[in-house]
Amino acid sequence: MRTRGISFGWWVLVASFVILFLNAGARLMIGVMVKPIIADFGWSRSEVSLAVFVNMAVFSAAIIIAGRLYDRYGPKWVILVSSALFSGGLMLMAVMTSLWQFVLFYGVISAAGLGGTTSPIFGAIVSRWFERRRGSAISLAMAGTSLGQFALVPLFTVFLLDQGWRSTMLWVGLLCFVVNVVLVLGVIRGDPAALGKVPYGHAEAEAGAAGATGLAGAAQLSGAHREARSLGLREAMRTVPFWLFAVAMFACGAGDFLLTTHLVPMATDQGIPTSTAVAMLAWFGLMSLGGILLAGPASDLIGDRIPMAVAFGLRVVLFLLVFRYQTEATFWVLALGFGFTFLVTAPLTTTLMGRLYGFGSIGLLGGFITTVHHVGGGFWAYLGGVIYDRTGGYALAMAISAAASAVALVCVLLIREVRHVAPGDEPADVGARPSPGLPAHIQESA
Repeated sequence: MRTRGISFGWWVLVASFVILFLNAGARLMIGVMVKPIIADFGWSRSEVSLAVFVNMAVFSAAIIIAGRLYDRYGPKWVILVSSALFSGGLMLMAVMTSLWQFVLFYGVISAAGLGGTTSPIFGAIVSRWFERRRGSAISLAMAGTSLGQFALVPLFTVFLLDQGWRSTMLWVGLLCFVVNVVLVLGVIRGDPAALGKVPYGHAEAEAGAAGATGLAGAAQLSGAHREARSLGLREAMRTVPFWLFAVAMFACGAGDFLLTTHLVPMATDQGIPTSTAVAMLAWFGLMSLGGILLAGPASDLIGDRIPMAVAFGLRVVLFLLVFRYQTEATFWVLALGFGFTFLVTAPLTTTLMGRLYGFGSIGLLGGFITTVHHVGGGFWAYLGGVIYDRTGGYALAMAISAAASAVALVCVLLIREVRHVAPGDEPADVGARPSPGLPAHIQESA
């Protein structure tokens, strides 16, 4: 069922893109605000980083809660309540006067809302609206994060330099709330069947199954898929690939949030102008668009672990480069190169969890993995500030980040992309069959 010839899934994708676009610009402003907040309050860099750590820790818990609520109730109220918390926390920052208020408003209230307004939820939503080109569709939606960082961080920075960070947080929070509410009430829906619609590519997937196996074979394959029910979080946690991926995502988050929090201060510490450092952060975001747009099609064609391995390998090289050389040129290389890897794992988390365990609990599974990612991010963003306060620089942080990325590289290469089932649910040869909802040509049997 289509709306004026266009599958409704595309409208859901566009709405998801816009929400991620705005929210990314808002939440990544913290990297620009570190030094202005320190100048106003006289706090140390580790104290500001503490609020980032609390933010990531609360965000991590909120992702799991939002994922569970999404799986049970759908996206509407999850996103609406989350938007109110996220935006409310940002607006309250306009009146903060002490460190505990910063930790409460930014670290707790705003972070609690992030769980239902970022990539895991929207990846799950879009995945249900697309059977054909699912990986590409998720990548397109999540490209909003990349473009939001590229377009809005410089724009909000101009506003900050003119009006101050307090006014900036007030108006940015209000803008995010209004746009989120309008799009959730008007467009976002979590279940195609509830609207009498089908996912994009549904008819083609059925026709392909019938053409490949005959009607009897298609019926048999459908029956096999019904037997291979989706695994829940507890069942997934009993498998080795789940924990290999969790370790890799902890290291991934550590690198991500070390740089989004400290890239601008790190660059300006070397005498690079603030405007240039902000431009680095913006181009960091634009380069992530290239990575995320390639990740989805790559997942559709060759699976998930190879794109992730390439990303982690590149990170090892970049961290070692800046460990050895701290110049404007190397910071540009870091920003552009790391930016390319920044969001590669965002769509691949959804597709990998679905490929391994099915899509029935994708919100909770993706939420747990993203929680691990953000715990790593918050922990390392905080320790980056501590390392700076203790050593006067970030060289040690770069060296440890390189080692962590190397561990992540090994972990993803050890993952076998085959469908896992609960004991007794399906015959032993299930690993050779396509995962439910995924084309046969992307099922890998390492």
